[in-house]
Amino acid sequence: MKHLVTILLFGLAVTVAAQAQSSRVDSLLAAMTLAEKISLLHGAIDPTGEAGAGYVPGVARLGIPAMRLTDGPAGIRTRHPATALPAPVALASSFDPELAYRYGHVMGIEGRARRHEVLLAPMVNIVRVPEAGRNFETFSEDPLLSAEMVAAEVQGIQEAGMMATVKHYVVNNFENDRMRVNVVVDERTLREIYLPGFEAAIRADAAAVMCAYNRVNGPYACDSETLLTDILRDEWGFEGWVMTDWFAGHSLESLVRGLDQEMPGYTIPFSSPDMPLAPAVFADSLLAAVESGRIDEAYVDRAVRRILVQMERFGLLDGEATPPEIDIGAHAAVAREVAEAGAVLLRNENQTLPLTARDLQHLVVIGPTATRPLIGGGGSSRVLPFRSTSTLAALQELAGSQAQIRYVPGLDLDGVPVPTAALRTPDGQPGLLRQGADGATQVDAQLDFTGERALPPGSQWTWTGTLTAPTAGVYELKLQTAGGVGTLSIDGQPVLHTGMFFSDASLIPTADSLENATYRVELQAGQQLSLAVQISGRMPSLPFLPAGQNPVQVRLAWVTPERRAAFLEEAAEAARAAHAAIVFVYEEGTEGRDREALALHPDQDALVEAVAAANPRTTVVMNVGAPTLMPWAERVSAILLMWYPGQEGGWATADVLLGRANPAGRLPVTFPRRAEDAPTASPERYPGVDLTARYDEGIFVGYRWYDAQQIEPLFPFGHGLSYTTFAYENLRVEPDGDGFVVRFVVRNTGERAGSDVPQVYLGPPENPPVPMAVRQLVGFRRVTLAPGEAQEVTVRIDGRALSYWSVEDHAWVKATGRRPLYVGASSRDLRLQTEIDVR
Repeated sequence: MKHLVTILLFGLAVTVAAQAQSSRVDSLLAAMTLAEKISLLHGAIDPTGEAGAGYVPGVARLGIPAMRLTDGPAGIRTRHPATALPAPVALASSFDPELAYRYGHVMGIEGRARRHEVLLAPMVNIVRVPEAGRNFETFSEDPLLSAEMVAAEVQGIQEAGMMATVKHYVVNNFENDRMRVNVVVDERTLREIYLPGFEAAIRADAAAVMCAYNRVNGPYACDSETLLTDILRDEWGFEGWVMTDWFAGHSLESLVRGLDQEMPGYTIPFSSPDMPLAPAVFADSLLAAVESGRIDEAYVDRAVRRILVQMERFGLLDGEATPPEIDIGAHAAVAREVAEAGAVLLRNENQTLPLTARDLQHLVVIGPTATRPLIGGGGSSRVLPFRSTSTLAALQELAGSQAQIRYVPGLDLDGVPVPTAALRTPDGQPGLLRQGADGATQVDAQLDFTGERALPPGSQWTWTGTLTAPTAGVYELKLQTAGGVGTLSIDGQPVLHTGMFFSDASLIPTADSLENATYRVELQAGQQLSLAVQISGRMPSLPFLPAGQNPVQVRLAWVTPERRAAFLEEAAEAARAAHAAIVFVYEEGTEGRDREALALHPDQDALVEAVAAANPRTTVVMNVGAPTLMPWAERVSAILLMWYPGQEGGWATADVLLGRANPAGRLPVTFPRRAEDAPTASPERYPGVDLTARYDEGIFVGYRWYDAQQIEPLFPFGHGLSYTTFAYENLRVEPDGDGFVVRFVVRNTGERAGSDVPQVYLGPPENPPVPMAVRQLVGFRRVTLAPGEAQEVTVRIDGRALSYWSVEDHAWVKATGRRPLYVGASSRDLRLQTEIDVR
């Protein structure tokens, strides 16, 4: 009875609070002019320059404060340093929702500390296309894993006082033509694969939703009444507001169909066929449309109310609160914990890892990312870190003074300035002709204006001439800049751009901190290229770019075939002389473009092959954000996948290599053996034909596809090794409400403490009513056990996991009958099996 009274009193308090909130919002709405209302429905440029991604000015007259929005999802992206967390795909590899909560809480605290109210995270788009540029920013190819992680992260963000924005709603699964492509997806696939993560975020009470760039079965996602109203509002009960992705507004009528806010809310003088940035529809036309009667003011009121309700809910209408303090050390500890928990040991023959004392006496570390940490992917998720330590430095410190660790780069990322001997002005003189914006000309022997030779701020120059290859082979031409926008053109065609938000620059700067863009070309001896290099320290008039106030640096460098071969031979010789070798490899995922291939850069594959041939104890450490081909996988002893490990990634990688941390990450995505094995290998599915991408693989995404097609992946979903071993036993299943409870025992049978991630999979009935997955993940747990320790694990399977979406009924329907149930260490490593009777 006491508990019942408590519940009733709590319910009454919630009701009274909601009524007070509604009354306050009603009063504000009644007091606002139409222009003031509309000012909340689109962004503006922050006069202070503090906004990380977006700004809504508020209505000072009525005490409605401005809101600042900052990018996530791997840390807050403002002009100030922040904790650079591991990529979300690394977080997902932990299979640990509690860790996702703390990950979100770090971002929430730091966002509020920087006086930002809205976080543009988490991202929950399914990993469908292995090449997709933003795969690292999201969680998984599996909707259940994604749903559990996103719900926990939303709670962590919002309990820190910041509003979470789940994105990108929906089927925004690749970057190429993302602003124009029409995704054709059937209702069942949408419901079973692509919507569950978003629904979980709404159930976790996310404050905002960001609609995607692409079209969905015709209409743009930000203009779809089916998505924005029928599903999001009427079915799921979402009470927050919907904002566009940046420059993704298309019509005034989208306000009627369920859109609430257009971001960033201003028009910029830039567009291209690949990135057709739409003009600011609400900012430019909504006021006139309401006054003329084209749009009913009631829809304006509805959208404003949705925004104000969330502002009230998070205390923004109560006056400015004291921002929290950032505990840099504590947040760094979370980042390190996530990086270690998400580390996936893919291969470990003959217990190559952890490194032994003998290894450390004669160890060679190879590869640029050993010394230049690739802590995150590119685009809007790029974070300015509080600090960062390379793995080589961390290894040297943690291994102690007795260790003998040698480093060789193996690859030359920077090259050297192109020498005068290879350059000629248009009239045949040595060097390049430089011409300024004022018409002044001179000849420069080399194009190298860096460091003390940097050009004054605002400089604008063009260099022209020819480059002649001295020998035959593959050359890498490098445009390296800072303080300006650079372009390299070959034979009149621009091939490289630097200094822009979406540029061709690598995520890894040069040793002297310049942007570094590379153009790879095969040349014959004596072959000439006509080239032009332009640099402008006067930034384009884009509000999200800084003013050009720094010295302008520009350098034209190259890597010749001979230089490449010399670096490779040095690495092989060093490996032959060492007891053990570690090769660091990487790929660069980024917003704005997809990867050209699933393979690593060819020089990296050659480097691994050469080192593995020279040393049988070769470990490969991978800093990648998505499935990657490994033609050398069976010729190396160990493979450690660290993803993009964040600012503490150097320490975390060293901890795992040395055995100070026991890897327990599991793959949230399948790694194929061949690119053609992927479910989206056909052009109709990706990138689409005539701007139409057909998701006709249906529900068979990720491991569901490989199982259905009986294709052996390189590494399956859920795979991950440990420095210890685990056994599963005593499987029991009991009915529980509309679902089942699965119980089994996990035992640490090894000699080290470690964590395991047992996974529960469910198969279809003998005569399935619709095509169903051979197995689908229906539950998982992460458990940590001491040597010899055993623990009973309980996993509940709810009614939704037993169901399929019926297109005829437009509802979830249980797939009844006797169905196989498995407990395993991955989707292909199934240790226990039974049957359940679904009724």
